[in-house]
Amino acid sequence: MLPADIAFWALAVVATFLVGASKGGVPGVGILAVPVLSQVISPVVAAGLLLPLYVLSDWYGLWLYRKDYDAWNIRIMSFAAAIGIGIGWATAHYNSDELVKFMVGVIGIWYTIDLILKNRRRNPEPKPADVPRGLFWGAITGFTSFVAHAGGTPFQMYVLPQRLEKMVYAGTATISFAIINMLKLPPYFLLGQINIQSLEKCAWLAPVALFGAWAGFRLTKILPERIFFRAVEVALFLVSVKLIWDAVSHWMA
Repeated sequence: MLPADIAFWALAVVATFLVGASKGGVPGVGILAVPVLSQVISPVVAAGLLLPLYVLSDWYGLWLYRKDYDAWNIRIMSFAAAIGIGIGWATAHYNSDELVKFMVGVIGIWYTIDLILKNRRRNPEPKPADVPRGLFWGAITGFTSFVAHAGGTPFQMYVLPQRLEKMVYAGTATISFAIINMLKLPPYFLLGQINIQSLEKCAWLAPVALFGAWAGFRLTKILPERIFFRAVEVALFLVSVKLIWDAVSHWMA
């Protein structure tokens, strides 16, 4: 068995790389970061440790995708996510991470099954961005992102049906979550999930996050569009299964 310090840093490097890769545009990997690091520290501590690394990677992602994004989607999602974050902060002492994970997982699986059925039809019509759906899914994105860094699934529920071009989709996701993660910083500080000790560890892990963002961007750029979106859909399904598994395992334990 690895000594505790070595195990922590080994898993912290893996989790940080996943955070960076997700900001580079690789679908579905960012949500695995907290579960990976939770093997050696508590999920709450892991979420607080990783948030500044999300934000650092976000800034690099903003530069990488400075020309590829959908501004209307970003406006809708950012406004709605702020509401969801506020709800998450106000109810922080009552929230159950496991219940949130379970609900998000069920939604994700339902969506991917529905997507498979729709894809059997020939050339399904894109569903354009609209304010009512955007406010609904954006608020859920903000809430689940605040509670469990699990905002990717509701975000995909809203944006994937629009059938955006690959780089525009990746840029929209990166910029939206850059704003969402910045909004999460003050509540995390006030709740004590970010502190001097966690920031010291972040300083050592920062180069890994930036390398992950660069590597993720390069991979996203070379993937064919059809393969990219199939990867997003597969990642959505697998992550949803993992969220449900994590919740059920905790309840059984």
